[in-house]
Amino acid sequence: MISKEFVLKKIAQLLLHTIFWIIVLFCYTYFFGYGTDNINYVFSFSLFLMPVTIGTTYTVIDLLIPKYLLKEKYFLFIVYCLYTAIISAFLIIISLFYGLIFLSSLNVEGMAPLTRSPLFLFIAVYFVVFIGSAFSLVKHNYKSTSTNQKLQNKILETQLKLKEQELQYLKMQIHPHFLFNTLNTLYGFALKKSENTPEMILKLSNLLDYLLYQADKPMVVLQDEINHIRDYVDLEKMRFSDTLDISMNFESIDQKVQVAPMLLIPFVENSFKHGSIRNQKLSIQMSMKFIEDEVHFLIKNSILKNQTEKEGIGLANIKKRLSLLYKDKHELNITKNEHWHTVTLILKTS
Repeated sequence: MISKEFVLKKIAQLLLHTIFWIIVLFCYTYFFGYGTDNINYVFSFSLFLMPVTIGTTYTVIDLLIPKYLLKEKYFLFIVYCLYTAIISAFLIIISLFYGLIFLSSLNVEGMAPLTRSPLFLFIAVYFVVFIGSAFSLVKHNYKSTSTNQKLQNKILETQLKLKEQELQYLKMQIHPHFLFNTLNTLYGFALKKSENTPEMILKLSNLLDYLLYQADKPMVVLQDEINHIRDYVDLEKMRFSDTLDISMNFESIDQKVQVAPMLLIPFVENSFKHGSIRNQKLSIQMSMKFIEDEVHFLIKNSILKNQTEKEGIGLANIKKRLSLLYKDKHELNITKNEHWHTVTLILKTS
């Protein structure tokens, strides 16, 4: 079914084309009337020349330009342009004879001065063809640009959706990975029938609340992320008891500062998971500063000499998330010496 919008568009196009050709007709009448007072002759001659002009123009803009020029078939475009020029030139000469025979009764002096010159007639007709072709090329260029822009927008939208799906998948990986580590710790406490089990369950409840209601947000307040880390560390303190030596130096940070959720906790998890007890202590040091719109986070844990380990799912996950969320706005450095495994992360928040 033909839509109302389509009909209105076609009517508007027809109206614009009609107005254009009426303007051309009056221009012909005005210029061909130079040097004569015989308006009837000039108007009749201009009216007879109009079909030649219209036919030539539409042949170029509706056939030659879209079928050959825009498709880069330049040789065929030139050949058919020559054919069109020859045919239109023949018809223009017929128009000249029409003026001579029918309008001036074979009296050359009775013809309007400018209609006697084939050269001027050629210039008049082909100038209109040139103007029409220029409008057509501008229109095609606009449509092409608009189509390309729409295509680019669709590509960007598709890429954005894919990134959102990938981020969601990465977040889904975080939850079971985190819960697996925490439930293992809780299981150990339950086996020992520790008095700290209820408190540990409470801490775990806080962590689950953060996972369920904050982790799905695109951004969270950095202070909430810090509180999440503190709850996790409190759980690990219960598990490691006297064998843990941990220091946390988190400077006061403005509540307006936001980061992606669950961005720092994998580094903390890895410090406990891959850290080694040295001199009867697992040593972990954490610090965070906010300097000129940048979050500077550092965490280091003790390791044994020549200790080697594979990159876990948590670290691979966080690297992927950083590349998606902070592509050109982060610096991640992971170094290791004989005693320490150190992670330094700088995030640009603006």
